Amino acid sequence: MRQIGNSGLTTSALGLGCMGMSEFYGATDEAQSLATLAAAFDAGVTLFDTADTYGFGHNEQLLGRFLQGRRSRVLVATKCGLVREPGGYARRVDNSALYIRQACEASLWRLGVDAIDLFYLHRVNLDTPLEESMGALLQLQQQGKIRAIGLCEVGAGTLLRAAAIAPVAAVQSEYSLWTREPEQGVLAACRTVGASFIAYSPLGRGFLTGAIEDVGVLAEGDFRRFNPRFADKNMARNQAMVALLRQMAQAKRCTPAQLALAWLLAQGDDLIAIPGTKRIAYLQDNMGALEVRLDATELAAMARAFPLGAASGARYTEEGMKGVDA
Repeated sequence: MRQIGNSGLTTSALGLGCMGMSEFYGATDEAQSLATLAAAFDAGVTLFDTADTYGFGHNEQLLGRFLQGRRSRVLVATKCGLVREPGGYARRVDNSALYIRQACEASLWRLGVDAIDLFYLHRVNLDTPLEESMGALLQLQQQGKIRAIGLCEVGAGTLLRAAAIAPVAAVQSEYSLWTREPEQGVLAACRTVGASFIAYSPLGRGFLTGAIEDVGVLAEGDFRRFNPRFADKNMARNQAMVALLRQMAQAKRCTPAQLALAWLLAQGDDLIAIPGTKRIAYLQDNMGALEVRLDATELAAMARAFPLGAASGARYTEEGMKGVDA
């Protein structure tokens, strides 16, 4: 169990990212997803992460169904500010106070809850004054509609400015063995302001598990087919990272996914990982990471093997990078 910043909230070290249960990763199956949510709960997962844009509200509604009878024993995290038109990937970032308030009310309704435990700005648009955005979040917190404030994909300077306006309990950004950019300042800024770091895509969108050797294995409509790191030459170069990780995992007698997650959790007690999956088998594999212990020598060896910038290709397409590292 780990604390979420200075919010007073406590969560399991491994949470569950729910996005893929509604879109982006191929076909969805509500019965399968609900069974996976229940299995995560039974395994001790207490943090469930969603957003209003995932499936255009479907993901929050799905999570709301799961929450019935369990609400008092879980933490719900959702996000607002990333606006898309139904059926499309193109997005814009809206951090206006009016939008934040409206989005919060809509999320409360879809989730069927009285308060959201952790409410994030999904992306930050610096064309909107931080004072306006953070002021709206602080007001929602004071009204009891949200319990803690979070920011996603912000730069260190933006985080320090935002935290001077309202308390920031958590920062969520991509962090893994192939995306180590948070180490360039954001992690230190989190520790300065007392915020936890929530790592999404800690398994490199599934790539670090070793299960994706070619985009041909991915379902039609899976957005990874268009992700730069999964494309042609980048894919071939990145496979070398996976081969090395697999070798290290075999020596440690665990799976590549477990080793990657164990490495991340060992970076500090203020880090929480939210690997996403819609399948019980992958969930169970991920939970095994909690049994893997890495000593200082092993951690140093992994840091050398997977240095900052080792992955080939950008994290997202140009459209997907909107609001990233704001």
